[in-house]
Amino acid sequence: MRVVMFITKMLFKLMYRVRVTGLDNFKNSGERTLIIANHISFLDGMLLGLFLPREISFGIHGKYYNKWWFAPIKRTMPIFAVDHSDPMAMKTIIQHIKEGNKIVVFPEGRITNTGSLMKIYPGSAMIADKADAYVLPIRINGAQFSPFSRLKGLLRLRWFPQITLDILPAKKLEISDIRNSRERRKQGAIILEDMMRDMLFNTSNYKMRLWDKLLEAANTHGKKHEIIEDLERVPLTYSDVFTRAMVLQQLLPKSIKHGERVGLLLPNVNGCYITFFAMQARGAVPALLNFTMGESATTAALETATIQTVITSRKFVEAGELEHLIEVIEKKADVLYLEDLRDKLSLAHKLKGLFMAKFPIFGIHRLIKNIDSSDAAVVLFTSGSEGTPKGVVLSHENILANIEQINASIPFNTNDICLNALPFFHSFGLTAGSMLTTLNGIKTFFYPSPLHYKIIPEFAYDIDATIIFGTNVFLAAYAKHAHPYDFQTMKYAVAGAEKLQDETRDAWMYKFGIRIIEGYGATETTPVISVNTPMHYKAKSVGRMMPGMQFRLEHVPGISEGGRLFVNAPNVMKGYLMHNNPGVLLPPEDGWYDTGDIVSIDNEGFLNILGRAKRFAKIAGEMISLTAVEELCKHCWPEHDHIALAFPDAGKGEKVVLLSTLEKPVRKELISYAHEHGAPDMLVPKQYLFVSEVPLLGTGKIHYVAAQALAEKLLK
Repeated sequence: MRVVMFITKMLFKLMYRVRVTGLDNFKNSGERTLIIANHISFLDGMLLGLFLPREISFGIHGKYYNKWWFAPIKRTMPIFAVDHSDPMAMKTIIQHIKEGNKIVVFPEGRITNTGSLMKIYPGSAMIADKADAYVLPIRINGAQFSPFSRLKGLLRLRWFPQITLDILPAKKLEISDIRNSRERRKQGAIILEDMMRDMLFNTSNYKMRLWDKLLEAANTHGKKHEIIEDLERVPLTYSDVFTRAMVLQQLLPKSIKHGERVGLLLPNVNGCYITFFAMQARGAVPALLNFTMGESATTAALETATIQTVITSRKFVEAGELEHLIEVIEKKADVLYLEDLRDKLSLAHKLKGLFMAKFPIFGIHRLIKNIDSSDAAVVLFTSGSEGTPKGVVLSHENILANIEQINASIPFNTNDICLNALPFFHSFGLTAGSMLTTLNGIKTFFYPSPLHYKIIPEFAYDIDATIIFGTNVFLAAYAKHAHPYDFQTMKYAVAGAEKLQDETRDAWMYKFGIRIIEGYGATETTPVISVNTPMHYKAKSVGRMMPGMQFRLEHVPGISEGGRLFVNAPNVMKGYLMHNNPGVLLPPEDGWYDTGDIVSIDNEGFLNILGRAKRFAKIAGEMISLTAVEELCKHCWPEHDHIALAFPDAGKGEKVVLLSTLEKPVRKELISYAHEHGAPDMLVPKQYLFVSEVPLLGTGKIHYVAAQALAEKLLK
């Protein structure tokens, strides 16, 4: 039998080029060890049995244990039937580990049919807990692309993909001192799942350049795989993107230096995506300009990032009536139009571009050889909702790390179709709506504006979209104008950038039967910090932290619950560009980013946003959340928009003034509503100002600077 095992191992090495990392972690894991692995194919058990360096035992699902074809395998190694409903079966495994043995279990209990983690059964955690065993995570990768997986139709399968086994350090389950066995099992399962999510992220390769990842995606899903489409309704494949980007990068001015920040002013179209990667190939850093932020903010952005050149399109400028904005930009930078570059296109450019795309080793790789994964990949600008916009510098690693964090949390596949109307200059639109999708082989339809509330649902219906990203404002508007069947193929409606209102959540559930997935993030974190998932969802929370993310809460005087959130992770930005020190990178202190948000975290790890630290008013010594004031007003008067603002008050230090589209608010109504719902009187504003509409940024978020200025003007 040993001879058979040796021959089988050699065949596997030859066919699948199996690579094993972290063998020292296996050797140092101790005698009592529960080995956990993700379950992606029928090859998994054989791979672990062949390539782990000593004899191990296996716990397998009971339905396979008694199959006739499994009898020869049971004669080669100790096999135990795992039945999560049979305590005696579990006791046998626990005793086996206590005797100083290593045993492999698959906590998911079945082979994945999504490509991501399935649900984690608490029995595996109970085994580790009862046996006082170390848990050794092993990530199996590559076998999901073989015909022995259950992902036919979801991935491009091939007979002999390369397979890796990554062995991570062993650790004990740190279950708190809970006597209740049911709660202990539940907590153990959560810890075990977090361990497996961290395993998927920590073994992913995000220390790459964006071009490397794009080339890898093409190799994984096929160069002829359609990947982007826009209103022209001409889908482009990976190969098309490579060729067009290689042609365009030749036409960019030779004066553009390596590492130079170059402005990009384009809407969501295929051309923007291609221009982005053409700039990357030339070593330029795209600085994505927000064409909705106004002339003064655009000027500030150009100065902050020391931008000397801006690339745009005449067709876009005319369609968006941005001529005056271009005049302002021309005072600070040279403006290049894609149409003018196209006029310089020759047959030689086309042939060279085709060759460079066809043979990346002589083209793309040569162009990007001096770019490091830690170098700047893009500059985004904060919304300026609370002051002058700052430049946020994100590296290739920042973007790819956030993508891998999301991949470890939410299952996607190549059958998905994303409708992305969020602009590239919005971090949510860039990372989630564009890079996450296309680098995972998900066809992405670019729509140029999220404000076309009636048209976007029609496009979702037309293209059979399964994924849409949006803010509360946009998703609420789509729900209002959509036909109940427009989103009939939708799997994921993901909300971010601002708080999801109950009315929006309910509208999507009752009208379309879709549960909106709410997340939380910041431009500085590329952007996702936490997100609800199909497996872990809690309404009114913003989900659980991304894997690989450290955090701490700092106490805020006057606030009893939660604290100010600081995060440290591979997706935290390289640093800021500040207007008062143009072009100079200011990295976060010791890698920690201060979100400025007051949050609480419950015992299951779900985050709840209590408000911005800057959006609290101190009234008679009490800290009052202006966000809570807005929530109270929104629930009492749901048909109107409200902004709570703090102003000085001679008697109590500060007072709350409400800017509202309700013309004549009756304060008694709000007081009665507050009493009925257990809210304190302190949340009821003292003064009310009527506006026909509240100031908003182009992203749909409230423009607090403009709102404060407007309120000051009305109070005079």
